[in-house]
Amino acid sequence: MEHITSIRVRYKETDQMGVVYHGNYFTWFDIGRTDFLRNTMDISNKALEEKGVLLPVIEGHCKYIKPAKYDDEIIIKTELVKLKGVRLEFQYKLFRKEDNILIAEGYTTHAFVDKELTPFNFKKNYKEMWEILQKQVSAV
Repeated sequence: MEHITSIRVRYKETDQMGVVYHGNYFTWFDIGRTDFLRNTMDISNKALEEKGVLLPVIEGHCKYIKPAKYDDEIIIKTELVKLKGVRLEFQYKLFRKEDNILIAEGYTTHAFVDKELTPFNFKKNYKEMWEILQKQVSAV
């Protein structure tokens, strides 16, 4: 299931060429993922951390297609596409709202780990939340 979040490019996110610095796209992925979890599971990253659940990024990729510039409104489309074992993967598509042009796409892979960064069985320990996540997985 796709979740949509909207942001506006801030001046500080641009570089000397007037376009968004490439590292900010991963920040936007994080915004989309955080919003996805909050809206689909009704839980924040902070609440997960309080339960001892961390979701570090273990792999990430971004394909830059068109530049984003200061004050552009960006639509972040986030989908959970894989949920297996201790891993989950999110895909992202970023569009410039003004003309609906795809500006970037990518993914991040995460692991369920505890506070000692040891992978653990989220499905076993948080069955209800796992089932909610399972219902959100998109077929890609």
